[in-house]
Amino acid sequence: MGQTLVEKIISLHADKEVHAGELVISRVDVTAVQDGTGPLTVQEFKKLGKDKLFNPERTILFIDHASPSPRKELSNTHTVLRDFSKDYGAILSDVGVGVCHQRLVESFVNPGEILIGADSHTCTSGALGAFATGMGSTDVAVGMALGKTWLKVPQTFKIVVNGKFKTGISAKDLMLHIIGKIGADGATYKALEFCGKTIENMTMSDRFTLANMAVEAGAKCGLFIADETTKEYLKSRGREDKFVQILPDKDANYERIIEINAEDIDYTVSCPHTVDNTRLASELSDVKVDQVFVGTCTNGRIEDLRVVAEILKGQKVNPNVRMLICPASKDVYLKALDEGLIKIFVEANAAILPPGCGPCVGVHAGTLADGEVCLATQNRNFQGRMGNTKGNIYLSSPYVAAYTALRGSISIK
Repeated sequence: MGQTLVEKIISLHADKEVHAGELVISRVDVTAVQDGTGPLTVQEFKKLGKDKLFNPERTILFIDHASPSPRKELSNTHTVLRDFSKDYGAILSDVGVGVCHQRLVESFVNPGEILIGADSHTCTSGALGAFATGMGSTDVAVGMALGKTWLKVPQTFKIVVNGKFKTGISAKDLMLHIIGKIGADGATYKALEFCGKTIENMTMSDRFTLANMAVEAGAKCGLFIADETTKEYLKSRGREDKFVQILPDKDANYERIIEINAEDIDYTVSCPHTVDNTRLASELSDVKVDQVFVGTCTNGRIEDLRVVAEILKGQKVNPNVRMLICPASKDVYLKALDEGLIKIFVEANAAILPPGCGPCVGVHAGTLADGEVCLATQNRNFQGRMGNTKGNIYLSSPYVAAYTALRGSISIK
């Protein structure tokens, strides 16, 4: 029987051929935690009685969710991670360096590898052709200690996308369309394997967006075949030697095949309070917004900021709107500075936040007031996500976000 991409990658790490439904013990290449989940992981690691990490050079601790810390309690949890890094030799990505998922693809994860992270959006790295998945803090602690994990090999949904997007349409619109189509739990514990001519022609930035939001359909991971675009990205990050290509078999067994024509995708928005509550942006022009947030591990890359800057250049954000822009990493921030994008944003009266998760998790920076509406380029709009259960969050692409900031209500031009 042929194998899917996820079955191939896990087989290489389990030292035997595996298929969907099997429980396996697999080697792990990279382990990661962030400041929300990391302190518990550290606690559980110490309970194991291990005096060293299995692979400290590929154990990364990220301080990105409350970055910089807004409260002393969170500052104390940051100290836990900093001290652990010093004591055990783990890599520390501190305040201002960036969101864990962006940093992982920039510097730490390679095609064909397995990454487990104590954060649901760890699946972002699947765009590189890696099996990347979120796990609980205890599971990640075991992976840090033993260099292994256990898991059930997931069934795979094959997402085939062909055709060309209409002008202005992006991977974010496609992913919101997919989630609206199959539901927030429609792919629970499945692997989403993206393929087709549209996918092959996508930039890495667009692929990261798709992989990042796989979990919003309940998926265990989102996967792409590593190709020349992947190789060029790795080369730009100094890791060209890490390129490998793993291909699914032609006779692989897929639980479901979903075919999409890219020309049919339109500007799509998720409405409160679930990601699968999708509507076309053109149907929401009467929705006034108080805040627009551009950033996060979903759409905080340089390509996203360029889209927004092109629309904002020479204009002013609507006086009734607060616009917050947060680069996903220090490297993205530096590129935005070099290209003059930050100047455009500031002149348009947008506020610039330091690299990190920013308002997305509702810990600090951009918390909504009662009844306020925010249009964000993030991946999740659950009630209370941005720090207030009485706030309302809509999700969109950077393109829609930029026009919405100018018009004061959800807009596509």
